[in-house]
Amino acid sequence: MSRICAVTGKRFGKGKSYCYRGIAKKQKGIGLNITGSTKRQHRPNLFTQKFWSPEKKCFIKLKVSAHAMRIIDRLSFDVVYKKMQATV
Repeated sequence: MSRICAVTGKRFGKGKSYCYRGIAKKQKGIGLNITGSTKRQHRPNLFTQKFWSPEKKCFIKLKVSAHAMRIIDRLSFDVVYKKMQATV
């Protein structure tokens, strides 16, 4: 399975990690200089979770983010699952 949330569609984001050298101006230095940068990924907070569906009377296993779990708690699993099926 890929690292994508089944409900919200969150996925990896791209970014850079910077290396600094010098003393900050707040600390009476002449400032920080960026001496290098490397590529990195911003990963979503994903969990593999089983949810109980009262309509189907079975557990359904999904890979969801922490934000999606809050949405499911607020709206109920069956409502969110129907919206997922309608978009597919």
